[in-house]
Amino acid sequence: MMQNSVFETVVELIQLYRYGIIWVGIIIILLLLPVVSGQKKQNNPFPYDRYRRSRSHTADDETWSAVAEGMDGHAFERWCADLLIDNGFQDVVVTPGSGDQGADILAVKEDVKYAFQCKCYSSPLGNKPVQEIYAGKTIYSCHVGVVMTNNYFTCGAKEAAKATGVILWDRDRLYGLHKARTGVKV
Repeated sequence: MMQNSVFETVVELIQLYRYGIIWVGIIIILLLLPVVSGQKKQNNPFPYDRYRRSRSHTADDETWSAVAEGMDGHAFERWCADLLIDNGFQDVVVTPGSGDQGADILAVKEDVKYAFQCKCYSSPLGNKPVQEIYAGKTIYSCHVGVVMTNNYFTCGAKEAAKATGVILWDRDRLYGLHKARTGVKV
């Protein structure tokens, strides 16, 4: 009797193991299918990488609409980094996504160290990004903290910026920098 139950247990374990391996195989195939077929998930009709590959340093409306319509957060940070480089900033570094301590980009211009918080939002920004960059500026030992957005700022954000000395670059300022990268007067 004991032998039979041990045998049944072994058979049951083998079946579970076999089914487990099959499920793992199916999951791996499903995960690799887009990679093997060369497909890439694109959530945005104007992804940053397409913009960057075709970038000819023109301040065209399609490129600006990609920013104004909203990229994902990481693409917007990289776009802002390029914008800074094209406008004379040096030593531009995009910080890692997690644990960035409130600063998305660090840069230097005319021996002044800047910390930038980049926000690509569909509505005006409140004071939270101002608080984040104020902390990030201090942590990274920067002289100036700037919040950049493709939108505008609320009254609360403007008050917080005034109290903390943080600079706010809204959509109009970014558009001006975007046009300036090609020498176009706004």
